[in-house]
Amino acid sequence: MKNIKAYAAMNATSPLAPLEIERRATLENDVAIEILYCGVCHSDIHSARNEWGGAKYPLVPGHEIIGRVIEVGSQVKGFKVGEAVGVGCFVDSCRQCSACQENLEQYCEVGATFTYNSSDKHLGGQTYGGYSQKIVVDQKYVLRIPKNIPLDRAAPLLCAGITTYSPLKNWKIKKGDRVGVVGLGGLGHMAVKLAHAMGAEVTLFSTSENKRADAQRLGAKHFVLSKNTQEMKSLKNHFDLILNTVSANINLDQYIGLLKRDGTLVLLGIPEAADQIHAGSLIDKRKRLAGSLIGGIQETQEMLDFCASHNIASDIELIAMKDINLAYERMIKGDVKYRFVIDMKQWS
Repeated sequence: MKNIKAYAAMNATSPLAPLEIERRATLENDVAIEILYCGVCHSDIHSARNEWGGAKYPLVPGHEIIGRVIEVGSQVKGFKVGEAVGVGCFVDSCRQCSACQENLEQYCEVGATFTYNSSDKHLGGQTYGGYSQKIVVDQKYVLRIPKNIPLDRAAPLLCAGITTYSPLKNWKIKKGDRVGVVGLGGLGHMAVKLAHAMGAEVTLFSTSENKRADAQRLGAKHFVLSKNTQEMKSLKNHFDLILNTVSANINLDQYIGLLKRDGTLVLLGIPEAADQIHAGSLIDKRKRLAGSLIGGIQETQEMLDFCASHNIASDIELIAMKDINLAYERMIKGDVKYRFVIDMKQWS
């Protein structure tokens, strides 16, 4: 498919602008999708502006894709034309390594093919993401969207939702566990919703008092101003798990001190500078500092089904494609509750 409308960064400093791209013809295992909505993740900004390095231009961001099937290949059995589907952060993997065999394609040892800015094994060049009208994806990497999740509010589940669901599942959070969430942004608001739905007692940590009401509305039982030293000290040895959803440098030792014996602090954001911790923070009470990256296809589908059964969706603000550059500036300022989603019907 040629002449597909998209928005792309042409270099690290230019605003995103219209561009026509090519999608491959539908192969026997492919699902062709008309994109209806695409969430805007902060990693889109990092990538477009080459803040993590390795950006290949033109770069079409977007990995929180919701659409409808418009064509299926001859060997596709699980999807039909007209169905609502999703595409998350990657669109292929080696399928042979131990990670792929364990349904952990996000950790593919050869390297997953990410939805954008990866090598395109079919057309050459790089993959293009969801800031576009259509996409073609192998059926193995396409997700079913449950009917009771609003499609626009489903989009951020494919990154923000699975990024927070995966560690909650991996560390086996259950009813009565104490979970802390640092930051109430795109990731944080999903972490609160999901941990609460799993039965955990959730505490939200923020530097801003104006986040208190929203945190409680979303499911946090407690709200703590992280700059309140006495309040932080009162929670020493309190939490089973803390999810750090922010990408700013914070005092990790302070949060490690809030963990119970064998508790874990999980890093989900990537700050600009390297973090520093004191070994004694971990040695005391056998605590752990860990990281987590999205989830595999099986786990992402599990997350979507969990959200459907608990009436969970992302809190969003719909925008037109033409307003993407303004949305980027607002995101940098933290001016969004809690995820922008592009409505492809509002292209201009």
